[in-house]
Amino acid sequence: MADDLFSSLSFRNSTARNRVMVSPMCQYSCAEDGLATDWHRVHLGSRATGGAGIVMTEATAVEPRGRISPNDLGIWSDEHAAALEPVAGFIRERGAVPAIQLAHAGRKASKSRPWEGSTPVQSDDGGWETIAPSATPWPYDTNPPQIRELTTDDIDTVVDAFGTAAQHSLNAGFEIAEVHAAHGYLLHEFLSPVTNHRDDEYGGSFENRTRLVREVTETVRQIWPDDKPVFVRISATDWLPDRDSWTVADSVRLADRLADVADLIDVSAGGLHPDQQIPTTGPNYQVPYAEEIREQTDLPVGAVGGITEPAQADALIRNERADLAVIGREHLRDPYFTLHAAEELDAEDRVEWPQQYRRAV
Repeated sequence: MADDLFSSLSFRNSTARNRVMVSPMCQYSCAEDGLATDWHRVHLGSRATGGAGIVMTEATAVEPRGRISPNDLGIWSDEHAAALEPVAGFIRERGAVPAIQLAHAGRKASKSRPWEGSTPVQSDDGGWETIAPSATPWPYDTNPPQIRELTTDDIDTVVDAFGTAAQHSLNAGFEIAEVHAAHGYLLHEFLSPVTNHRDDEYGGSFENRTRLVREVTETVRQIWPDDKPVFVRISATDWLPDRDSWTVADSVRLADRLADVADLIDVSAGGLHPDQQIPTTGPNYQVPYAEEIREQTDLPVGAVGGITEPAQADALIRNERADLAVIGREHLRDPYFTLHAAEELDAEDRVEWPQQYRRAV
């Protein structure tokens, strides 16, 4: 019998009750120092209550300078783990698998929140020096924060920070750890020749440019228990066809290199440079990238981008284009997407409405 949207999916000893994953979406809602608040518990918990199989946190910084904004979530101390523990616990209580995305914003750090303009935040206003593979700031920023090229010692510190964050995440009760190597943030900046101009062992060749992603993923895998899965999110393409840039072919090669340490590749695209040329938008506009990686490697993939309808998400699984339907904005519009999808797809017997809500079913 073919898999569909409501088939379970197992990675190691973790099993998701269906193929819907809540995509990591920044909330910019920490009151101070990257600590989770009631907003995170309600926001993520409501999506678990809404029936999703996996609920992923937003990009969660592995060190203070890895935050996109001063209001971003962090996981670099016991205090951060304690703040996230009730979040992970409630997600699990509601039947979903709690997952956390470990991230570092690199040169895209120290910005104001989107509704405040996403403008550089200077040190006098609570901002900080950013770091990157090469000391080239985000293009077109007016008065960007100070930026510094990482030394090899700095790189070791970043790798260690991911490992420490993985341990804190485990202590907080998360079952899946995802390494964020997409959307123009630090690890993606190392992957792409557009942003990586180094001439040492972390720059130049494909082998060198992918070294940091591989080291970080291997470090997280060493910390994460053997019975729990590790995901990696990538931008399959920079969408910069007129430059020497990161491509889908590169992504296939990287996925193949990660096959021994990653359990799924979460496939997105873009975000590296404001000059990106998105060839098309609309339903499933990034799905072909995930499909190609799935076909060319032995790794399961998550597909994201323009997935808004239950029948559309179901078809991705039935047609073996992806193993997970990774849904972002539609979960902002409808926290109960999965429960409503079951109604639309005549699969009510395969989901469980919360007892408290059944009088409305």
